[in-house]
Amino acid sequence: MAAAIDLYAYQEPILFLATAAVVVPLFHRLRISPVLGFLAAGALLGPFGLGRLIPEYPWVDWLTFTNPEGTSRLAEFGVVFLLFTIGIELSWQRLRILRRLVFGFGTLQVVLCTLALSLFAYKTVNTVTAAVLIGIALALSSTAIVLPVLAEQKRLNASAGRASFSALLFQDLAVAPILFTIAVLDTSKPDVTLSSFAFLLLQAILALVVIIGLGRVILRPFFQLVSATRSPELFMAACLLVVMVTSLIAAVSGLSMALGAFIAGILLSETEYRRAVDTTIQPFKGLLLGVFFVSVGMSLDVFHLLEAPLTILAVATLVIAVKSVIIFWLSRPFGLNAGEAAETGLLLGPGGEFALVILGSAMVAGLVPVTVGQNLLLVTTLTMVAIPFFARLGRRLSRRLEKKRPVDPAIAVLPPPEEPGRVIVAGYGRVGQLVGDMLRRHKVPYLAIDMDPARVAEQRRAGKPVYFGDGSHPEFLRACGIEQARALVITLDTPSSIGAVVAAARQERSDITIVSRARDDKHAAQLYDMGVDDAVPETIEASLQLSEAVLADIGVPMGLVIASIHERRDEFREVLRKNNRKPERAEFRARRTVGK
Repeated sequence: MAAAIDLYAYQEPILFLATAAVVVPLFHRLRISPVLGFLAAGALLGPFGLGRLIPEYPWVDWLTFTNPEGTSRLAEFGVVFLLFTIGIELSWQRLRILRRLVFGFGTLQVVLCTLALSLFAYKTVNTVTAAVLIGIALALSSTAIVLPVLAEQKRLNASAGRASFSALLFQDLAVAPILFTIAVLDTSKPDVTLSSFAFLLLQAILALVVIIGLGRVILRPFFQLVSATRSPELFMAACLLVVMVTSLIAAVSGLSMALGAFIAGILLSETEYRRAVDTTIQPFKGLLLGVFFVSVGMSLDVFHLLEAPLTILAVATLVIAVKSVIIFWLSRPFGLNAGEAAETGLLLGPGGEFALVILGSAMVAGLVPVTVGQNLLLVTTLTMVAIPFFARLGRRLSRRLEKKRPVDPAIAVLPPPEEPGRVIVAGYGRVGQLVGDMLRRHKVPYLAIDMDPARVAEQRRAGKPVYFGDGSHPEFLRACGIEQARALVITLDTPSSIGAVVAAARQERSDITIVSRARDDKHAAQLYDMGVDDAVPETIEASLQLSEAVLADIGVPMGLVIASIHERRDEFREVLRKNNRKPERAEFRARRTVGK
């Protein structure tokens, strides 16, 4: 009996690990965000999914998550570790740079969305207090889902990513005062007064001062002592200790645990241990975020949704539409273009995890009717589930609006159509600028084209022959004088963009010399099939340069080194030009390992 009880105690951790083992590789193979997989698994394996079958089929209990409260407590640490790792990537200096977005854009977003949603809610609840609380709850967005989705898309440093992060950071700061306000308004607790509210607020500020002050004094010496032991286990324990202690100090003072971990991450970002700590924390963050997404899915009652699907879907659509429109127009004065503003609106339009906390507290305090609150909890969860879809839609919409955006007249200058012996450089980022500089040193005339208006304007101010335009359009290549051009160099970093330029160039002129950057050997082989004269794979060139450096450094005569490098490069080129048959690819891999 005792063995059975012990086994049952480990049932939910084992079930979660099994879920992760299925969800992550499956959704990675399908190129779908694992977030959706965890959300779906939570809905299926939760109390409102297979859990409904337990009375009739008791064995199903082994396949379900039956302890939502315990899971939610563990899931909270997923958000804690997420904010900690984000804090490590920031610094006080970068945070000061974002202050206009955090306290300007973030404040206005919460206030305006709260006002608009409160007006809609008032028609249902007929009390100002309930309407405002509902408006505040629905105005918040999901830090735990939006930030991982942006990180997966590598969009955190983009304009839409910075604006979204700033608004989410302000929302995290605003959660504590909101919960304090609910406690003050709770008539069932007469001991909570305005004076106690002020005391709690002072306590929260004091906790922030303690975390920041002690962190600046203790963290660096602490990690120096730990790292001196050269024990990976002790270093891992130290990282977990810092996250847990700062989170609990913030929680005891009334702040969110995630905010305390975020500040600890910022403090560590200024030390030499930031990368080591980040690497150590990443596995815990991934697993605990998976638990969080499962817990969100567990709260999704699909059967309750089926009872009034039109009403719930209509409210969810209204919430996303109202917030997205407000955020879109609010983003423009803060420097975001139409595409970036649309992407930000769709990212922040759905509800967030703190809405579940606020609505739950408001229902317990009797400030929001239970029936209304339960429906809004379902609405919030439903919008959170849809965030990955809206993130993808926002990215596509941003690209489409970016293409339609009117070009600054300062850069809308057509290139001179003809110049004998000119080389056209498609893409003028770091690689393209280096190519242009080498052409200039050898007195070879060139013309560069790029789709980034800011980069084009900057380079034109520097006197470089750079023009705004899309090299995949044959008519634009004609305007660049491709008929008289000596060669075309493609330095773009996206394989699809490179292929489009190659196809357009070959359509206009079949005999022009085309030299293109390639992602790897497979991409280079594809480019050779398309008619490129030379494809330069980044991975192979890096290997050749490393080989050249080490051979020269250990004393091999430079003439022999250069000759062998050129010979090896020719061998690579010859293999890549073949038809990419499997035996040839195997021969290529085998020959790479032979030292010369």
